[in-house]
Amino acid sequence: MAVGALFGLLFLSFDWVVGLVWFLAKVVFVFFMFAMVKAMVPRYRYDQLMRLGWKVFLPLSLLMVVITAGVLEFGGFLL
Repeated sequence: MAVGALFGLLFLSFDWVVGLVWFLAKVVFVFFMFAMVKAMVPRYRYDQLMRLGWKVFLPLSLLMVVITAGVLEFGGFLL
């Protein structure tokens, strides 16, 4: 709840006219969103994260480097 209150104060602008009820509604909404994200995102074990990093993200990042180099080389963007 403290993170929701801080988020509400910093980013959702506290209005003195509407007051505390609107602020508490925003805090509850942010807390609910944090709880939903935590409930919906899967929790990976360490070995699953390592396999994901080595077998998915590393080849994907190398492919993106090759694609970027190709676009820069053959697309005429290099000076």
